Amino acid sequence: MKRRLTHVDGRGRARMVDVGAKPVTKRRAVAEGVITMSPAAFRLVRANRTAKGDVLGVAELAGVAAAKRTPDLIPLAHPLPLAQAKVTATLDPALPGVRVRAETRVEAKTGVEMEALTACAVALLAVYDMVKAVDRGMVIGDVRLIEKSGGRSGTWKRAPAPRARRRS
Repeated sequence: MKRRLTHVDGRGRARMVDVGAKPVTKRRAVAEGVITMSPAAFRLVRANRTAKGDVLGVAELAGVAAAKRTPDLIPLAHPLPLAQAKVTATLDPALPGVRVRAETRVEAKTGVEMEALTACAVALLAVYDMVKAVDRGMVIGDVRLIEKSGGRSGTWKRAPAPRARRRS
């Protein structure tokens, strides 16, 4: 089956997809990403001792706000009546840094992948903003869709990353 880009017309110009004839279905999307930081910055975030306050709480709220504003940021995204936008920011000492997971749900004619990805990316940007006075070298990465369900294409899940082999 040959796939085509849906946001491009026959002449190669960008266009908003017409979803008028599509049925309303329950749709869900999950995205994840990380921000790595210096050990010193991580210790401050973990101790909740940054100058700007609660890093994880602000990141989660920023992500929820971003999910709701996705069509203002992504020009061809449809405005959606979100039923849920849940963003969870957790400390990960193995990075060291913060891991963000965003889940969005809606009953609509189009999916919520962009809302989940936007929520995740903006939550990570909020962490950067909150901690940049201590560590301007932080790196945001691995922002990716983990799974989506609903709509004509059904359920999709990212294959788990292969585990690194241990050296003996």
